[in-house]
Amino acid sequence: MQATVRDFDPATRSGSVFLDDGTQIPFDAAAFDAGPLRLLRSGQRVNIVMDGDDVTYVTLSTFPVPG
Repeated sequence: MQATVRDFDPATRSGSVFLDDGTQIPFDAAAFDAGPLRLLRSGQRVNIVMDGDDVTYVTLSTFPVPG
């Protein structure tokens, strides 16, 4: 699923994204650490994987998500 980074705190490695419908969803350090990224900027397009209401994986839109 694609989303846009709303905010990201490099100290806690957590933040939130906006879905295309405007829904805001937070993600924690575990979701960020599951992917290959070192930093995110507001406005970046990302792919996210969700388990229920929780984001479990965040990566850039150009990177594959785990299958």
